[in-house]
Amino acid sequence: MSLENIEVGILFAPIIRFRLNGQFQTNGEILTGEYTAEKRDGHIVLLGTGGERIITDGFTLSPKGDEATFDLLDVTIGIHFHWERREEQRFRGALKILDEGQHLTAVNIIPLEEYLTSVISSEMRATSSRELLKAHAVISRSWLLAQKINKGTKSKGHRSCQQNEGEYIRWFDREDHERFDVCADDHCQRYQGISRAYTPAVQEAIDATRGEILTYQDEICDARFSKCCGGITERFESAWEDTPHPYLRRIADSEEEEGLAGDLHQETEARKWILSSPDVFCNTTDKQILSNVLNDYDQETQDFFRWKVSYTTEELSHLVKEKLGMDFGQITDLEVVERGESGRIIRLRITGTRRTLIIGKELLIRKALSPSHLYSSAFVVDKETDAAGTPLRFTLRGAGWGHGVGLCQIGAAVMSAKGYSYRQILTHYFPGSQIEQLASWKKTKTQNQ
Repeated sequence: MSLENIEVGILFAPIIRFRLNGQFQTNGEILTGEYTAEKRDGHIVLLGTGGERIITDGFTLSPKGDEATFDLLDVTIGIHFHWERREEQRFRGALKILDEGQHLTAVNIIPLEEYLTSVISSEMRATSSRELLKAHAVISRSWLLAQKINKGTKSKGHRSCQQNEGEYIRWFDREDHERFDVCADDHCQRYQGISRAYTPAVQEAIDATRGEILTYQDEICDARFSKCCGGITERFESAWEDTPHPYLRRIADSEEEEGLAGDLHQETEARKWILSSPDVFCNTTDKQILSNVLNDYDQETQDFFRWKVSYTTEELSHLVKEKLGMDFGQITDLEVVERGESGRIIRLRITGTRRTLIIGKELLIRKALSPSHLYSSAFVVDKETDAAGTPLRFTLRGAGWGHGVGLCQIGAAVMSAKGYSYRQILTHYFPGSQIEQLASWKKTKTQNQ
């Protein structure tokens, strides 16, 4: 298996429009200019210069020369999140168009290090501090290679879930991408080609860490990250399958590891923690740090450390029915069944006049209780009732932005501003891990096989 090239799913639509800037080759033919690929009668039809071309399953356009690029038109970013929007994006490398049944898929084939240059400019601003960029280069490289190496070992199909009459537990990972390695959105990690401004600092970060990966007990780390942990990071199992990763566990996002919070599995301790404003790395309002880290659409979110949303009973009942596709009637209660180590809810009981159901894990809960996504599942529920005890309003007060597993991007940005090196940042968020060169790791693995 080659680890040098990455296949990234960018756009999923029945019609894909793209522009070839320079010469590209496919099936012995040289193409340039603007084209449209669409499905028709079970085939792909390519429309553009030279008329129609009928293609059975898919095709790959390979660039002739390093200067050739391609543009994808109407790319949706932030799919189903509150910052969802469409963009025109430019890419280097090859363009593959696949027929995946209900839609066509545009895939970018690109060298690993070139991919990483875009990822760390897409996940945050290219103006971020050098140590933060270096830390993110290492974890993005590690995460991607871990997914590529483990491809095919996870369950097949679009969803991973456990369901019975009283419980619906589902988690979302990348195993549904069977014909390419990763997607380009928040489901995997953001990759927006060369549309985001590169800076010398980004290239320096890639060059300085070229080939560096995080490992734990001779395996490449599944190095996860989220925007803001809220002060305590979460265990891997709270968000995905029940497979422990010792380097993805509860970490206090502060210089002092002990005594920051109590047992957040307990409701009283979780409430105390979520309603507090602790002195942790990611609790910052420093506009310079935030503007350097957050892209424009991320800066539309100002209350990521502690937040609040409120719904009338009617609003919540309609929302849950729409998002889960189940009619609970009027919602009468939201009860925490299980919390993770950061206080994030893993299992939530929803009670209505027509049915009761326990849902999880954290992302399904966030999807069910928001038109897009709640910032996190680390929240407490306050219920207002009338004199007869009938619920009138549900208010959720929460902590953090994202699943909270692994590196906290806001916290890491503050650590970098305080003078921590990228190695110290990685040691903090991934305890017990080691930084190795990919070439050395592959050589050791080969020798041990």
